[in-house]
Amino acid sequence: MDHVDLIIAQWNKARPDLDVGPMEAIGRLARIAVDLRRGMEKTWKLHGLNAASFDVLATLRRSGKPEGLSPGELLDLTMVTSGTMTNRVDQLVKAGLVERVVNPEDGRGFLIRLTKSGFARIDAAVSDHVKTQHQLMSGLSEVQRDELNLLLRTLSAALE
Repeated sequence: MDHVDLIIAQWNKARPDLDVGPMEAIGRLARIAVDLRRGMEKTWKLHGLNAASFDVLATLRRSGKPEGLSPGELLDLTMVTSGTMTNRVDQLVKAGLVERVVNPEDGRGFLIRLTKSGFARIDAAVSDHVKTQHQLMSGLSEVQRDELNLLLRTLSAALE
């Protein structure tokens, strides 16, 4: 029995008239999400990053655009508000990990791109991040991970 089993048993006793079945999966997903986040935060911290800075740097790195991304592209790929993104980019500029450069296609705009230091930092961080994710998922076989991904994809699509 885990903590969620205890909660479900208590609800079944206190309110046997309710079908609390969905609470079981949702409770586990919520608890697992917290544990996964903690594990990943430890790795990001080793590289002087947090979730927000990792998100921006990783988005720039995986984009395949060494010239950088426009603020709009960066917003679309990270799904945060423009005010939040401006703050994140400002902090990364101060840290010397990204820079704003004139957009060669539109002289009125700019692109955000990784500096050499930012590129090196995110490459090292993402390598360790992937190792951490493998460790976090090591309790499941590859087949189980595939099954879980299918179920989560199905649930995600149903919620959208």
